[in-house]
Amino acid sequence: MRFEPVIGLEVHAQLKTKTKIFCGCLTAFGDPPNTHTCPVCLGMPGVLPVLNKKVVTYAVRMALATHCTLAPVSRFARKNYFYPDLPKGYQISQYEEPLAEKGYIEIEIDGQRKRIGITRIHMEEDAGKLTHDPRRGLSRVDFNRTGVPLIEIVSEPDIRSAQEAAAYLKQLRSILRYLDICDGNMEEGSFRCDANISVREKGERTFGTRTELKNLNSFRHVERALALEIDRQTEILKEGGRVLQETRLYDPDRDRTRSMRGKEEAHDYRYFPDPDLVPLKLHKDWIEAIRKGLPELPMEKKDRFMDAYGLPAYDAEILTSSRDLADYFEHCLRSFPRPKTVSNWIMGPLLGLLNTRHLSIQESPISHGALAELLALIEDGVINRKIAKSVFDEMADTGKRPKAIVEKKGLVQVSDARVLEAAVQQVLRQSPEEVQAYRAGKTKLLGYFVGQVMKATKGKANPGLVNEILKKQLSG
Repeated sequence: MRFEPVIGLEVHAQLKTKTKIFCGCLTAFGDPPNTHTCPVCLGMPGVLPVLNKKVVTYAVRMALATHCTLAPVSRFARKNYFYPDLPKGYQISQYEEPLAEKGYIEIEIDGQRKRIGITRIHMEEDAGKLTHDPRRGLSRVDFNRTGVPLIEIVSEPDIRSAQEAAAYLKQLRSILRYLDICDGNMEEGSFRCDANISVREKGERTFGTRTELKNLNSFRHVERALALEIDRQTEILKEGGRVLQETRLYDPDRDRTRSMRGKEEAHDYRYFPDPDLVPLKLHKDWIEAIRKGLPELPMEKKDRFMDAYGLPAYDAEILTSSRDLADYFEHCLRSFPRPKTVSNWIMGPLLGLLNTRHLSIQESPISHGALAELLALIEDGVINRKIAKSVFDEMADTGKRPKAIVEKKGLVQVSDARVLEAAVQQVLRQSPEEVQAYRAGKTKLLGYFVGQVMKATKGKANPGLVNEILKKQLSG
């Protein structure tokens, strides 16, 4: 406990525009290599970039959602470095005058909220993609991704654990998806993270020597890689050694980090203003119009679900994890206003079904209206919970409405007291030893009797009424 980590994250989020940031080429993922290119994104001599307005709109939405201050004037710069996936020999980014600065988001760890500062948000273009074939000793480059619009979100070094880092990334991705400006797919590279980490003695104000971690393509990898790097740097400092400033890669197969190269500084990139792009000026009226169009964001929605619907924090966290799931829940409530019951069925059977079938909530075979109808059938005593589960399964398989399934299969719950009394009496006659044991004090046998009655009625008996009749009969 003598040392503490200091972590800052740099997140690149690919924006959901149809075309690239400075040309009209498509941004579609997964198409054949080098099919979405043109002289502009390939950096041919004499071409001029033209800024995509939607990219700016999306970047402003994120800046406003994270409480950033927008610059009235921002400028694009050229970040110069040589790499085979960078056809121009430089990347168009923003440097000294970014789009937005000094924001924050809130995360929640163990029920406590913490504010993580955001240093800046700026726009830039993506590079191409290299694929390596070690067997043939060659590499290939695909320029489809070149010029795809990104925003880079740089946090303050406010993060103090691997768990906090994962929580920050999840909250950031959730905001991006609520705004519908990035799909947040880490596997496809549309949401990427680099981590800067140093370790210092507790109480020390100056930062230690930092390393940069790359190849973090899942939340689990981020958390694991940071934990490993914290341990590595701590051991070096305990032994009186010196941490080197470098870029390291996380190797998930070997579960370790390894050195990649020395860490670059900003001056190594020789930034200078891009002479082909004019300064970007934002009008206040335009900014306010974007602000008014912002949706309710995840943390705000979670708080409202807890206050308005009386849901536990755990339920509210899951239900607001995506905007579509939260909408599904609230649509269901309009027809069946029992928040906790709806929450239980969504978090249990529904999400279990979707996970098993690898479906999103938008692809759910059970609509919010159908689920509300099923819950109303339980509430009204038409079917019991056991029957409801089998109806739910058939709804998922056939797409039919619950009322139609219940009527067709004759699954209506038996609540006629005379019918159930007859069933109870028959079960008790067939179980004399169990009746004697129950009356001798083994009251747990009540569950056995309920099960036998349910079996005799093919699961259709009203469980509450069966319990009442059994207790009355057994007390005689």
